[in-house]
Amino acid sequence: MNAGKYTRQYFMPPVKSMKWAEKDYIDKAPIWCSVDLRDGNQALVIPMSLDQKVKFFKLLVEVGFKEIEVGFPAASETEYQFLRKLIEDDLIPDDVTIQVLTQAREHIIRKTFEALDGAKKAVVHVYNSTSLAQREQVFKKSKEEILQIAVDGAALLKKLADETEGNFLFEYSPESFTGTEPEYALEVCNAVLDVWQPTPDKKAIINLPVTVQHSLPHVYASQIEYMCENMKYRENVVVSLHPHNDRGCGVADAELGVLAGADRIEGTLFGNGERTGNVDIVTLAMNMYSQGVDPQLDFSDMPHVCECYEMYTGMKVDERSPYSGALVFAAFSGSHQDAIAKGMHWREEKEPAHWTVPYLPIDPKDVGRSYDADVIRINSQSGKGGVGYILETKYGLNLPAKMREAMGYASKAVSDRTHKELLPEEIFELFKEKFENVVEPYSIHGVHFQQVDGITTQVTSTYKGETITTEATGNGRLNAVSNALKKAYGFDYRLVTYQEHALEQSSSSRAIAYVGISDAKGQLFWGAAVDPDIIRASIDALLTAINNMVNSQEN
Repeated sequence: MNAGKYTRQYFMPPVKSMKWAEKDYIDKAPIWCSVDLRDGNQALVIPMSLDQKVKFFKLLVEVGFKEIEVGFPAASETEYQFLRKLIEDDLIPDDVTIQVLTQAREHIIRKTFEALDGAKKAVVHVYNSTSLAQREQVFKKSKEEILQIAVDGAALLKKLADETEGNFLFEYSPESFTGTEPEYALEVCNAVLDVWQPTPDKKAIINLPVTVQHSLPHVYASQIEYMCENMKYRENVVVSLHPHNDRGCGVADAELGVLAGADRIEGTLFGNGERTGNVDIVTLAMNMYSQGVDPQLDFSDMPHVCECYEMYTGMKVDERSPYSGALVFAAFSGSHQDAIAKGMHWREEKEPAHWTVPYLPIDPKDVGRSYDADVIRINSQSGKGGVGYILETKYGLNLPAKMREAMGYASKAVSDRTHKELLPEEIFELFKEKFENVVEPYSIHGVHFQQVDGITTQVTSTYKGETITTEATGNGRLNAVSNALKKAYGFDYRLVTYQEHALEQSSSSRAIAYVGISDAKGQLFWGAAVDPDIIRASIDALLTAINNMVNSQEN
């Protein structure tokens, strides 16, 4: 690899104030313009059909876009017919403005206005490339000649708009802006604005695209700030950004560009676009949302948006795509799971005004995700916190702390052995298999109590086919049964944990009991049992713990 063959292709503005760097967040949503149906569509291996484009348009309206670029009507028959269908079938809501793209070439501009005939409200977006590389290598034209192309295109837009039925606004892009000298880009944009003479009632859009990323995001922000501070008619101009993602900085370019004074963003859902894509409006909007700013776009049912997008485009939303990916809220790490579980409990107890749960930048429910299916996921990297959280939130089991640890190890072992993620129902079945009603090799068939010398009990039990009845006393029923079993079989253990709680809130609710015992070496063994009678549940839990201890010693 020879890095020496490359050099910087961008230009810093002649005046660099960097006032944007004094701001630390975006306080209101920009104007959003979806270019999915143009930039997104032309980047697909198989472009969308007419029917798919209509459905995608309706999805964008549903999400809340008020400006939607619907295509380059002079580029293909499908794009032309799509625009005509939207107009003739009255598919454009009154509060939505469509946008069309055209090169600054006379025959293309005329074809574009032909396709727009009868549009209620449309932005006509004209562009020509202004960069040094394109001037020298592609067009072989001077600065003056390139500027004249822009001015002629702007004049023709104005003329044809007056001759065509409809309501039209104008947009100009110095394409390849990031490879253009900022003072020259400003000269071209101001010349276009002199033609259009924008007013408060009929503003013009100047779009400053990152056609190809050449620089760090702060350079782009400085370029935008320079343009905003020196542009003619600024109060009547909507400064728009159109970042691509060649350096992986599309979102950063857009956010810093807005801090630098831009009013509008053109982008696509999930960043679909040429090369590495356009800026991802989903990420931009949700970044604002996570800072308490209403993005004016509705992604409350993100799975639905993802499903439709994948169906219409044939693309996939990556599992790690911010806010939208299937795994972006998933915690497999034990320490992460523990922190999330504790954070969720803290929210329930404190009822805070703001969301601050560790490892979750937003509440997954806000984008249509669920805690049990999308947040805590169990594999060989998981721990007690995650397993305990799933058993508690999905099945109502509040395991003692040390038992959660044992259940965590049991789950990790199964996942490690099978090389797979464990689903909540599999974790629940594993819990029942390991810790609930283990009746071998010892079993209990009958228990009777009397209030004599504390509690006296008679326990009928079986081991290896032999049934015996043993009497013992204790300071409580469970203690008495424990003493009877120790007396009958010579067990050496200590009862260290007993915990119980109801599983359902009703007059016939069942209860679950958890029992932990420690053998002579200090090793813990656990049992659990469910029964409407809490005494019966606690005895069965004790028996399971004993059987787990015996089975462990025998193995």
